[in-house]
Amino acid sequence: VQLVESGGGLVQAGGSLRLSCAVSGLTFEEYNIGWFRQAPGKEYEGVSCISSSADSKYYADSVKGRFTISSDNAKNTVYLQMNSLTPEDTAVYRCAARRASQQVCEGIVNGRRADNGQVIYGMDYWAKGTLVTVSS
Repeated sequence: VQLVESGGGLVQAGGSLRLSCAVSGLTFEEYNIGWFRQAPGKEYEGVSCISSSADSKYYADSVKGRFTISSDNAKNTVYLQMNSLTPEDTAVYRCAARRASQQVCEGIVNGRRADNGQVIYGMDYWAKGTLVTVSS
């Protein structure tokens, strides 16, 4: 199984970027795909998720109204269109897959807080990550 992101880079505040997540080695229609990010010195944050059938999408409050998730089943690819970017969006972005029968998108984005306080997302497969840097 491989998840490979592309589209990260440097952009000025107010600008836009589109991230892509190309998925191979699994049955695309059986998995929900989520986007996560980790800013310097911070823990991972769930950003968005699209369901396996693309009929359900979920966004973290921090990106709602600015980011849009979509998918192209013919290409086994999920996209994250990011608009009105701010320096607070600077992070390593990673896409990840979770079998749709095991978790809905809202649960994927919100994760589960363990006893030690860490948020666990429980995804089955992760991509390596792509850096997004937003300059002020």
